[in-house]
Amino acid sequence: MSALVLLVDDDSSVLASLALLLKQAGYRSHAVSSPKEAMLFLSSNHADIVIQDMNFSRTTTGQEGLRLLKDIKLSHPLIPVILMTGWGSISLAVEGVKAGASDFITKPWTNEQLLQSVKTALGLALVGARSEYRKVTTREEVDTQYDFSAIIGSDPKLVASLEIAGRVSSTDASVLISGESGTGKELVAEAIHRNSQRKNGPFLKVNIGGIASSLFDSEMFGHVKGAFTDARQDRQGRFAAAGGGTIFLDEIGDLDSSGQVKMLRVLQDRTFEPVGSNEATVVDVRVISASNVDLGKAVADGRFREDLLYRINLISIHLPSLRERRDDILSLANHFLQRAGNIYRKTHPSFTPEAIQWMKNQPWPGNIRQLKQVVERAVILGKTEIFGIDELSGPVSKERETVNVLPPVGGMTLEEIERAVIVKTIDHFQGNVSKVAESLGLSRAALYRRMEKFGIKT
Repeated sequence: MSALVLLVDDDSSVLASLALLLKQAGYRSHAVSSPKEAMLFLSSNHADIVIQDMNFSRTTTGQEGLRLLKDIKLSHPLIPVILMTGWGSISLAVEGVKAGASDFITKPWTNEQLLQSVKTALGLALVGARSEYRKVTTREEVDTQYDFSAIIGSDPKLVASLEIAGRVSSTDASVLISGESGTGKELVAEAIHRNSQRKNGPFLKVNIGGIASSLFDSEMFGHVKGAFTDARQDRQGRFAAAGGGTIFLDEIGDLDSSGQVKMLRVLQDRTFEPVGSNEATVVDVRVISASNVDLGKAVADGRFREDLLYRINLISIHLPSLRERRDDILSLANHFLQRAGNIYRKTHPSFTPEAIQWMKNQPWPGNIRQLKQVVERAVILGKTEIFGIDELSGPVSKERETVNVLPPVGGMTLEEIERAVIVKTIDHFQGNVSKVAESLGLSRAALYRRMEKFGIKT
């Protein structure tokens, strides 16, 4: 039997339009015009999902709708609720998401976006992917259900993140992957796509920080011939190129305020207009975002829109740093060693016991990316097939120096260790930020963020 949607709105024309749209999409619906009728229906009937308005009178400014949401979540916590509100009441909708709503739709809505929201909310309810249903299992159990073969490690923190990624992969829910630079966010995004129903579609990565603001519209949404001086032909944007698949918005925290507004409109309405065109194009794409900055803090500081954060953050997945999963360091290092050995014709490459202990003790501010670079460099420049501390720690060449940074001792916290490593590396390279970032396996932007965090000046 098809899912039953409870519709709650005091506008009869809205109820009629929604009921027709849902019927054409294969859903059943029941319509009521007030919060009181909605709670009365739910007291004796089952609904798979609720779509409710936020404003039932001019005097309550949405508070009556917010109260209905809270009442539904209190008495029926497993029923997903989608809110409907005018564009001018987005802040109220965000408050509703904080109170437990699955999503919010602005009026006038687009049919594609509304049906996608219903499908996603029902899918999440089915797999139990919301945070309150998370469970931790073993890597072996995860691997029997999902394909995470490209991701190395069995640390419980990593496994918990992969288990969530696996369960939400079957839905079209927007996912935000957080974690420091080099922790493998792109690999997890690819794995979600590979385990999804969109796996035969494209997986398109967009480095938000690498797109100049002046080119943002053309890059993301495309343009038509003649839209500007150099537009000699129509050009497809990133969203259109990812059609039927997944678009990965890497480092979305670097998006400026203008870009945030445009991105919100696309994710909200599921449509966009190429530069120079008045014709709207419908988006059929799943959105996965990633950030190595705290977007919650960015919202508090006024640098990131709260409504956009909730639009991209239906499901959150956090990836632990390498220093938080030290038991995985040897597995990762051996993986990189064997792969590099095959490329550079090392028959039986191995690490000395001292090198293994050295790697386990490093703070690895550049995380997995830095470990990979260190191992590959050792294989390329090593004169034997047995690699010790000298081969791993450098400095090893004029082109690329690496500082031998053994961890400080004396009960220092992880942040104090990381700060000490950065300070020592800056001193070694005499303040050359490019060389410091390269040595630590960080981008310049990531290094500057850490320097700002720790109050480090050059």
